[in-house]
Amino acid sequence: MNLTWRHLPAPAREIAAATVDAVEAVRERDVEAHERATARLAGVEHAGLVLGSVVRLLLEETHPDGLGSDDVRRVLERCVRAATSWQPGVDPHVVLVLLAGALGVYDPDGDDSPPDPAALARHAPLLVADLLAVTGRPVEGYLGVAFAEIERTERHD
Repeated sequence: MNLTWRHLPAPAREIAAATVDAVEAVRERDVEAHERATARLAGVEHAGLVLGSVVRLLLEETHPDGLGSDDVRRVLERCVRAATSWQPGVDPHVVLVLLAGALGVYDPDGDDSPPDPAALARHAPLLVADLLAVTGRPVEGYLGVAFAEIERTERHD
């Protein structure tokens, strides 16, 4: 784990460690490690907020000129196709919810079947790893920025 996370509260450190483990499991296509790490993520409050921030940061970096509907479709298709080969239960709707949530356009009240936190935790690392493959950078830096943005927002609210 990145030493800059030592100052964070225990739940935030757990989110960071579980995210790093889950993304590594996705890269290695290790089903058991992925299940363990995502179960940890599902059990920590605010993991979705952090993962959503990481996804947003990655989308902004990989689409610096803005993100159109065709871009969202391509990201969704690429992520689902890559995951299906080793995660046959991948649900495109959950990945779409993650994308829409990261972009601030998801309304759970308008969704007839909103995904539960466990499904979101299982799918978020798939999306993060897919976007990281485009950037070629490690997840730790994005986690650091996400935590800093969340902290800044909480201070100003």
